[in-house]
Amino acid sequence: MKVENRRFGILGMARSGISVATKIKELGGIAFISEYKNETEIANSKQIKNTFQCEFGGHTIRLLNNDVLILSPGIPGNIPILKEAEKQNIEIISEIEFSFRIKHPHSKIIAITGSNGKSTTVSLIHHILQTAGYNSILAGNIGTAFSSYPIEKEDIDFVVLELSSFQLELIDSFKADVAAILNITPDHLDRYDSFEDYAETKFNIFKNQNANDLAIINMDDIISAKFTDKIISDLKYFSSNPKADIYSKENSIIFSSKEFSIQKAAIQGPHNIANMMCAILAVSPFNIENDIIQKSLKTFSPLAHRMEFVIEVDGIKFYNDSKATNTDSVRYALQSFNTPIRIIMGGAGKGEDYRSLIPHLKEQAKKVYLTGDTIDEMKKAFEGSVEIESIKEFEDVIKKAFFDSENGDIIVLSPACTSYDSFKNFEERGNTFKEIVSRLKK
Repeated sequence: MKVENRRFGILGMARSGISVATKIKELGGIAFISEYKNETEIANSKQIKNTFQCEFGGHTIRLLNNDVLILSPGIPGNIPILKEAEKQNIEIISEIEFSFRIKHPHSKIIAITGSNGKSTTVSLIHHILQTAGYNSILAGNIGTAFSSYPIEKEDIDFVVLELSSFQLELIDSFKADVAAILNITPDHLDRYDSFEDYAETKFNIFKNQNANDLAIINMDDIISAKFTDKIISDLKYFSSNPKADIYSKENSIIFSSKEFSIQKAAIQGPHNIANMMCAILAVSPFNIENDIIQKSLKTFSPLAHRMEFVIEVDGIKFYNDSKATNTDSVRYALQSFNTPIRIIMGGAGKGEDYRSLIPHLKEQAKKVYLTGDTIDEMKKAFEGSVEIESIKEFEDVIKKAFFDSENGDIIVLSPACTSYDSFKNFEERGNTFKEIVSRLKK
């Protein structure tokens, strides 16, 4: 893609927007950044103004003076200025698409999407590749923009990408050498017209693949199986079913007559077994030795805010699962323990039906503590099925769960909601949880 002397309009001043603007400037292009928020709401706004042409407080017709528009993932594609840009035949792409067009052809792409487990899976793949001695970068929805690396140079062997449905909306020429969908469950229903629309967007990850590329699907995921007719690349499955290309059996993962022990793996639970199977399949085309993979499963460092053990206070264990922003994630959390847990739920809702959790809560929850904006909605869904208590303030609900507990109890923050009612993001919510629990210890 030619960048030099071309004009690029970038919608959004979040990490990916600033990153792609910086890359455009490095390559001799002209970047104009447009932000919906006011200048006072943007960190480092003075520095941004000194570095780039920009505007604050709304997306104006100044965007139409550019050759290409690059849309940040959090911005819907149907806002008025984008409709006008389409009328004027101005190309609209994503940061992922832009980065793919400028990356060096030497670098192979492994891309992972799904409703749950993306960050753990891409991080494990990245860890395996690095353990094998490859120069691998980890980017995308996990927090570091694709364009923030020197991707136009040839010394990067692998680009491992976590991709959200938002990032997959504007895929045009992007192609992954290996692409996988971990699972598809109801999520972001406030953004899409229907669940089917959301699922079809996920399948854009296989767009442009050919017979020489690898596609990976979870055989146990009913929704994913409905769309496999769209895949023309080499399709492989992971599952607990031995009919799959890679499958789990007791304490092992079996792949092509090879057996990987998971007893001492750094991550545990049925959802993480699925993540490990996907990761092993994803690196399978690259002839990585079995002992390297086995070592990587053991030495991988689990990610924060995903079933993260925090501390034990007076015989009561606390786990931070703040990343659990939908009901399926909560189901995984409940299945990760052999005894019933005290679970803290609630936050900003995304249009899910919380009643789907009732069978799992009845079996695995000692008590459910509700907090945040979804208190009334969750209370209505769960009342009469499980023991619940509603406490609006986040710190108070944690303290109440602690004071109710006895030696041997487990308290898990697994909200089934986003954090935007009270926190900047799930990381801030999880860190706040850990701070409060640490004060209980003191």
